[in-house]
Amino acid sequence: MWRNLLLKGTTCVLQAADPMFLHQRHFSSLCLRLLTHRLIHRPSRGPSVQRLWGTRYFLALSGTRTLKKDATSTVDFPVSPITVTEIKQYIRSKEIVFHDGYSCLHIPSIFINFSDRKDSFSLFIDKTTGQFLCKDTLVEGSWEDLQDCLEVMQKEEQDFLSPHVLLGYPETVEEQDERERELREVQRIWSSSVPFSDVSEDEALLIKTMFQITKVSNATLKKFGVRLFKPTKSLVFPWFGGPDSSLKGVKLLSAQNTVTDKVTYTEATVPKCGSYHNLFGLHLVGRMDSEVVLTGSEMDTLAVSQATGLPSVALPRGVSCLPPILLPYLEQFKRVTLWLGGDIRSWEASKIFSRKLGLRRCSLVRPGEYRPCPVEALAQGKNLSRIIKSSIPAAHKSIVSFKQLREDVYGELLNTDQVAGVKWTRFPELNRILKGHRKGELTVFTGPTGSGKTTFISEFALDLCMQGVNTLWGSFEINNVRLAKIMLTQFAMQRLEENLEQYDFWADKFEELPLYFMTFHGQQNIKSVLDTMEHAVYLYDINHVVIDNLQFMMGQENLSVDKFAVQDHIVGAFRKFATNSSCHVTLIIHPRKEEDDRELQTASIFGSAKASQEADNVLILQEKKLVTCPGRRSLQVTKNRFDGDVGIFPLDFLKSSLTFSAPVKGKHKLRKVPSKSEEEENEGSEGSEVVVKKGEVKKEKAEKPNKTTKTRQLAQNPATGK
Repeated sequence: MWRNLLLKGTTCVLQAADPMFLHQRHFSSLCLRLLTHRLIHRPSRGPSVQRLWGTRYFLALSGTRTLKKDATSTVDFPVSPITVTEIKQYIRSKEIVFHDGYSCLHIPSIFINFSDRKDSFSLFIDKTTGQFLCKDTLVEGSWEDLQDCLEVMQKEEQDFLSPHVLLGYPETVEEQDERERELREVQRIWSSSVPFSDVSEDEALLIKTMFQITKVSNATLKKFGVRLFKPTKSLVFPWFGGPDSSLKGVKLLSAQNTVTDKVTYTEATVPKCGSYHNLFGLHLVGRMDSEVVLTGSEMDTLAVSQATGLPSVALPRGVSCLPPILLPYLEQFKRVTLWLGGDIRSWEASKIFSRKLGLRRCSLVRPGEYRPCPVEALAQGKNLSRIIKSSIPAAHKSIVSFKQLREDVYGELLNTDQVAGVKWTRFPELNRILKGHRKGELTVFTGPTGSGKTTFISEFALDLCMQGVNTLWGSFEINNVRLAKIMLTQFAMQRLEENLEQYDFWADKFEELPLYFMTFHGQQNIKSVLDTMEHAVYLYDINHVVIDNLQFMMGQENLSVDKFAVQDHIVGAFRKFATNSSCHVTLIIHPRKEEDDRELQTASIFGSAKASQEADNVLILQEKKLVTCPGRRSLQVTKNRFDGDVGIFPLDFLKSSLTFSAPVKGKHKLRKVPSKSEEEENEGSEGSEVVVKKGEVKKEKAEKPNKTTKTRQLAQNPATGK
């Protein structure tokens, strides 16, 4: 954040004569000294200033549209990753006392006068990224920002810095207006909503029944500040934050009936989800509380608090993400119980989040028949305190017995559909074969040059991203702007260049997706790519990484090493990353050169031995280059480690929306590839029959004129039609 502000500030200083900037920035002398100190002592970062000035923070000098930041999010990865050892060494060199916490280091805040400090250790430094947050002033920034502040303090011989030095400024007037509109919208929703104590008993019972919280009392709802927004019959959950616990935002939860009479819940946050960093219920936690229950929804927090009396907080985006910026608020607790839900997905998220929070203090509530989510457990009259006490420690030994795995095995058998993974909505036949998209797997994808590999895999990933799968794209072959344009077209299902008036509507919706892009382009080193991926998994809880493609990482390796050995090393590194980080990696690999009339096989993958062995799934985009009619492309699954099913199904490419779809039913038949054992069983009994059938087919083809011949006959004699 601070690096961008400095670079942005540099732009403003250099363009001080432009009146567009005069009313936006008011720099104190200390801020200018900090800026000057950074630019003088770190001149090597000059090109970064020019790059950011020329792209991300460029303001249009003509026309009516002012460009904001890139429409595509990027992962801000530090040039040189910091380690906790380096952080500790630097802090000791400045003679600063620190406490070693679970996921952060605690030091006295440098943004508050010593006499005014409520908590002597209120500045938290993330051990993994070096990001810092001052809980008293809400000042945050990178590790380099904190270093610069300490250097200036030492040079100026000051005891503290004003928090205004590092507080963020709006990039443009447009963004400032948007922030003010969001704040006004928060106040409007809050003032228009009513407490449940002001609602009639019949209406309150109807609303509680709709949201399945009939056992939650009005006293609990009042305690957490939950209100009812009558115009949409939505529950309003407030976000109280900051030193004064002021209203920062709201979340609206609405209930809707589907065609199958099943109730579905939709969420809407103000401000937008990217800026909604809330731990619901945090304002009720006392400074001396040492135990907390972390839940996946606000309603679960209400149930836990009412039934057990324990402090409980809810994640802002459920089990999909635990933003590191929230970790400092959980540092005070010696024990954190993660009860994120009652299904397999919440169980997997609990294990991932416990690594961020620190395995030593975390315990997990294992889902099962007698341990549903908290709000369901309350409705069923179960003892929530007993369930929490029966939680298991997150830290485990290297060797386990079946007794310890027994419940996990039963959970997978009980929830087979959830274990299979996230389903595609645009590719139902892919669900039939692969069963779903699962974490921790490696998928290898290949296809002929020019067949549309990138276009297909972008829709493949977009489909999952639209269902909440946090996705990171590493596109080394085409730049992020072109890739984002393709995905936005697929998202809108239309050519937006022909409907520019709809661009902002679709761009706003597309911006809400948990989608991020690496800024690499061209040949890259595998270590840099893996470091970025690890950083993104920690920071954004990435579940799916797409690498397009492997060949662009082979050019940076040692030229004296065999290229196949280099590829094996890279594939092995991605395999290890997928397993250790519980993240699905989709790796695009170009095939070997094959003849146009031959279909690709698993052996066609360049350097296929290691790639096909390590991969859990192998997907091939087949293309019949000599055919121009629909159905010329098809997707073949040649390996599926989950349950062994393989097969192939046709695809139709719609140029107007750059999407692939299954052809009309009956137009093409799904062809399932038989396994090797099935071929051996049928070889002896059906061998002679196959020969006879082949002869009959050839004879039938010779007697029956093809479509091209019939068309030529019609052209030669249109009057007869024969």
